[in-house]
Amino acid sequence: MEKIRDIMTDEIECCTLLDNMFEVAVKMKELNVGAIPIVDKEKIVGMITDRDIVIRGVAEKHPGSTKVEDIMSKELVTVTPEMSTREAAKLMADHQIRRLPVVENDKLVGIVSLGDFAIRELTDDQAKQALSEISEQNYDSGH
Repeated sequence: MEKIRDIMTDEIECCTLLDNMFEVAVKMKELNVGAIPIVDKEKIVGMITDRDIVIRGVAEKHPGSTKVEDIMSKELVTVTPEMSTREAAKLMADHQIRRLPVVENDKLVGIVSLGDFAIRELTDDQAKQALSEISEQNYDSGH
């Protein structure tokens, strides 16, 4: 059975608690990504998405200088490199999320996204079903 280690991205661009909303947005633009993990000494403490910036930042009239800590998601669902891709796909479906930080010994070591599953030949029907449910629900709700 395939492990998260086999499909995760291990080159991760992060921001820290010292960064503000504007700096994160600029980094997202430069990297063409929609989510950036927030770390404190290599330990993941949050995740910020482009949607967080819009909903919790701009729509709440926060300035670009707002601390990432004020708008990031702090309740994170994480996986380990040794977790099976099937278990990770189920977590994504259960929590309706598209990205999972990969953590080992309290350190952020990678990230796995819905796309990482999509580019592989999934032979497991449960994983395929989980991923199609996420895509459909996020599409229907405008995410």
